Amino acid sequence: MNRIFVKSSLVLLALTAPACATKAPSEAAQMQHLEESRKTAQEFMQALGGALKKQLETGGAESAIGVCKQIAPALAAEYSKDGRVVKRVSLKTRNKVQGTPDDWEKEVLEGFDQAQREGKPASTEMATTTEETDGRWFRYMKAIPTQPMCLQCHGKAADIPAGVKALLTKEYPEDKATGYSAGEIRGAISIKRKLDVVSK
Repeated sequence: MNRIFVKSSLVLLALTAPACATKAPSEAAQMQHLEESRKTAQEFMQALGGALKKQLETGGAESAIGVCKQIAPALAAEYSKDGRVVKRVSLKTRNKVQGTPDDWEKEVLEGFDQAQREGKPASTEMATTTEETDGRWFRYMKAIPTQPMCLQCHGKAADIPAGVKALLTKEYPEDKATGYSAGEIRGAISIKRKLDVVSK
């Protein structure tokens, strides 16, 4: 049976595992993983947002495309250590290889969108413990609302300058990450942390 904890905009699912040789993490351990994930997501977004803002101010929207293309993956790689995997995912990807959600991430993103349509806060997050073929993972996602400065690259057609459109077409021929309005959920930070290995 699933246990669901609701705290402000957080929905924390603590899944009871099927009979096997693994031990469910304690509530204290889950809260520790949750706080660590929150801190990582906040640091990631602050670093990326700061770099984007600086580049927009000094080089304009076209040069800022390089921040998302180069700095965002570098930050994700920097935080992906000690059994942790950090990435950005979206239902409307720009980088198909790096941004496509798995089944769980897709379901959570759809839930974020639904919550927003129902008028709930955009600062939505989700955490759960999942059991996969390679072991048990603590999983966390933090919604990324579209900021006004992001509309130059992710907004509706009228919001995106011609030079940016041309560069996006060149760099991302399969780009789907446009059409957003300020405040809409652009995607999410996804964090996986390895807990143990399932015994065969």
